Amino acid sequence: MTSAPLAARLREVAGPLFFPVTAFGPDGTVDLDVFRAHVRAGIDAGAAAVFACCGTGEFHALTLEEFRIAVAAAVEETTGRIPVVAGSGYGTALAVQYARAAEEAGADGLLAMPPYLVVADQEGLLNHYAALAAATGLETIVYQRDNAVFTPETVVALARTPRIIGLKDGLGDLDLMQRIVSAVRTHRPGDDFLYFNGLPTAELTGLAYRGIGITLYSSAVFAFAPDIALAFHRALDTGDDALANALLDHFYRPLVELRAQGRGYAVSLVKAGVRLQGLDVGEVRTPLTEPSAAHVKDLIEIIASGRTLLEEYAAENSAAEGRVADRHAASGGPA
Repeated sequence: MTSAPLAARLREVAGPLFFPVTAFGPDGTVDLDVFRAHVRAGIDAGAAAVFACCGTGEFHALTLEEFRIAVAAAVEETTGRIPVVAGSGYGTALAVQYARAAEEAGADGLLAMPPYLVVADQEGLLNHYAALAAATGLETIVYQRDNAVFTPETVVALARTPRIIGLKDGLGDLDLMQRIVSAVRTHRPGDDFLYFNGLPTAELTGLAYRGIGITLYSSAVFAFAPDIALAFHRALDTGDDALANALLDHFYRPLVELRAQGRGYAVSLVKAGVRLQGLDVGEVRTPLTEPSAAHVKDLIEIIASGRTLLEEYAAENSAAEGRVADRHAASGGPA
């Protein structure tokens, strides 16, 4: 683990945030060897950070000990090159146990997911996340979604809480997010509070979130199609709207429409995608279920469509560069 604070490292990221799936063997237990291979592949592909045992990693289905060993494995594979953020959730007492296990395993920070089941008021939510942040020395990102939705005033209070460094939005209410960003900016001038687009396929709304200044996002696609996820990330960073829109039209929108056809597909479809790339990470644990054979076939076609688009785009760029070089050569200028 590096001594640099998590917030400072995340402000400098230059690639997608990687949310690996948790691998299970044929007997249903955590397969650490396959999980390590999956994490290594993501790092080698250019992940900017590893968010281990979070939503895509089936945090809800892991025992405390399984969580501990998986986070430790992710930390060992990164060897400090990129930060490791671990999930934490349930009620306050259990969330603190998972947070301390993550700290013991060497994680750099926490992604604090909504409390289990109960619908709390704003004061209760603030007390929960403050207690969680105070339980360890780890910096914490709070995940807004489902039963944990915050007013701008509560987010200002979160931003004032020691070790809470950011808000990940899985709700998708851009009006609310704009008011949150504005409130924190107004009441915490100069503050570097971080914001993340945390919708299940965040790339689909990437252009919209960038309009309100939110550039960090989680990429489930990176887990099974890192080449496509990286190409989209570069397109956003460089203002290549033609490529970004083409990928939205021919890959991301069809993927989101497929994801909407099954409950739990935000996880199980990703896991199927990883298996399609040749790494047997096993099936999802109950209560989630596997995608139908027809939907897996659709996923194969969507991935193929995205890669075909990237090949055509690369060929067009190569041809354009060749034409420019020919014009320079014909005019006697530099090639």
